Amino acid sequence: MYNKVKTWFSASPARALSVGFALIIAAGTVLLMLPLSVRPGQEIGWLDALFTSASATCVTGLVVVDTGTFFTTFGHWVILALVQVGGLGFMTMGTLFALFLRRRVSLKERLILQESLNQANLEGIVRLVRKVIAYALTIEAAGALLFTLRFLPDMSVGKALYFGIFHGVSIFNNAGFDLFGDYRSMANYVSDPFVNILSIALIILGGVGFVVLADLAEYPLRKRLSLHSKVVLTATAGLFLGGALLIFVFEYTNENTLGPLGFGDKVIAALLHSASTRSAGVSTIDIASTRQATQFLMVCLMFVGASPGSTGGGIKTTTFAVLIMAVLTVLRGRQDVVLFRNRLDPERVYKAITITIFSFALVMAATMILSITENHMFMPILFEATSAFATVGLSTGLTPNLSDAGKIIVIVMMFIGRLGPLTLFYAVGSKSKRTLYRHAEGKIIIG
Repeated sequence: MYNKVKTWFSASPARALSVGFALIIAAGTVLLMLPLSVRPGQEIGWLDALFTSASATCVTGLVVVDTGTFFTTFGHWVILALVQVGGLGFMTMGTLFALFLRRRVSLKERLILQESLNQANLEGIVRLVRKVIAYALTIEAAGALLFTLRFLPDMSVGKALYFGIFHGVSIFNNAGFDLFGDYRSMANYVSDPFVNILSIALIILGGVGFVVLADLAEYPLRKRLSLHSKVVLTATAGLFLGGALLIFVFEYTNENTLGPLGFGDKVIAALLHSASTRSAGVSTIDIASTRQATQFLMVCLMFVGASPGSTGGGIKTTTFAVLIMAVLTVLRGRQDVVLFRNRLDPERVYKAITITIFSFALVMAATMILSITENHMFMPILFEATSAFATVGLSTGLTPNLSDAGKIIVIVMMFIGRLGPLTLFYAVGSKSKRTLYRHAEGKIIIG
């Protein structure tokens, strides 16, 4: 029996990755259930502990209990550790310890790293891991320092440092957890340009992916960017600016959100929430008070999500870009999908279509099930399901009121969203066999 389990576990990197994340979530659940993790007078059930652990490990940020007021300092550090491991990937962290101990990284471990970082080949995978760790720790340290300096006028030195570290790590990893209490996220800083701009910068740096960060770091020497980086940066900029413009227009006169703010504050708030929908979950306005058009826009932005090899979820910006170009290719009557004068392999286009349809089906299925288990309107339910799948963490207020069945559905969606639907499919499915023949060509009417 043991040998069969071991064989099944090691049969594919996707399977090992899935089981590894599940074990981390289980360990986090146990730690969060300890009396040491919750404040005196508070109790946490296994399902709420599992939900919080899954949300942290999957860098989502949806919460059923208020992080700042419910958990102790120990509980906060457990959550932050889960966010760090979940954001960088447990195999990346494991490789860090292996390198520290001067232990050789095995082929099997390299294959799991390849799957974890969404790389096409094994070449230079350990070198990339070193860069991932260096970039992540450097950016998190800078973010923590800057947040600490900003929080110093508002709180004691120790608390400012504590809050600075927590929010620097949480926001860079696109996790969305905060310590301000009362489910307010960062509402007190809605008119603070320093906090908003720093948050936007950390969100984008965490969301573009470590491959792009490595490319940008080497740009002064090479004077060129890879096709992947060009597509990611272009798609990210377009979605970020386009989303901010629409949020600004939709909410400009809404007295419950942007209405009372000055023009500059409205612009900054719109930019922050456009960036946040990409997978971060940071908010300075009440999402439940936004107009339905804004909420649906956020659903669309969340569904696209961040970029491959990043700390975020969603179908990814590259998938979205390939789909747009595939549509334009058909409309122009051409055969090849071309990005920046590079022709894409049809297999890449098929994969983009597969990921999108699979993801759309998952979100719709979760929405329908939640519509049965939860007594709420359709839009908050769709928003919740999409936020969970894209590991965003924004909510219209439904999360704390979820039924037990609803919590389980959201946990499953967060887990699938963090791993990626195709990774999970490859983990549970059997290994595909290459066909040695092609069927005769047939014709059907499309459109």
